[in-house]
Amino acid sequence: MTDETPQKRHRGIYLLPNLFTTAALFAGFFGIVAAMNGRFGAAAVAIFIAMVLDGLDGRVARMTNTQSAFGAQYDSLADMISFGLAPALIIYLWTLQDLGKLGWLAAFIYVAGAALRLARFNTQLAVADKRFFQGLASPAAAAVLVGLVWVGQRYGWDADALGWFAFALTVIIGMLMVSNVRYYSFKDLDLKGKVPFFALLLVILIFVLISIDPPLVLFGAAMLYALSGPVVTVWMLLRRRRQIQAGEHQATEGTEDTEKKQ
Repeated sequence: MTDETPQKRHRGIYLLPNLFTTAALFAGFFGIVAAMNGRFGAAAVAIFIAMVLDGLDGRVARMTNTQSAFGAQYDSLADMISFGLAPALIIYLWTLQDLGKLGWLAAFIYVAGAALRLARFNTQLAVADKRFFQGLASPAAAAVLVGLVWVGQRYGWDADALGWFAFALTVIIGMLMVSNVRYYSFKDLDLKGKVPFFALLLVILIFVLISIDPPLVLFGAAMLYALSGPVVTVWMLLRRRRQIQAGEHQATEGTEDTEKKQ
């Protein structure tokens, strides 16, 4: 009889993707601190940097085959800080606080929407269509709020005059995150495969466009993306209704033809 010593299993985490997640978390936390010190432009830039880093961590994990349950949970917690709590606090400190109770209630609706959006995303990850998001993704929602702050700081807008507009925008964006509106996810883009030469030229043009006026271009792009979901959803519903009506019309004509032949 021989004694077999069980081998000790070493537990650890993948470093590379979690470094990007930690950097995104740091950017979100820095955005909160910057807003508390009245540096709203720097706070908005920090959130956009967090978006870039958040987009990289998942792709890096997939490209290097370093996905893990720990990484997925860590990414969600970081997203809650960077794209849930931080944008709400930034826009609250910038303008919503002047509305009193309504201001912080609007900010809370956004935070709750982000939390519910992330929780639903995690539970539906295995069955969801990868090409589309159900509800507005939290990074895109954050881009709308901090984009408004960044543009306002860039052009010297009166934050007090924008209070009610910011209130409505914050509530609407918070509700869109928990809605059933579908948004294109861009996850089916193949970054490792070959692309036409025009695609590289398009990327260069995008960088040039952003460099002309980063706050305005990024805020405009975020607003267009946020509006694209409801527009596309309404269009798909109308098209489906027309298809159903066309099918019923064809079925009715087929029944009438059969009756005539009889």
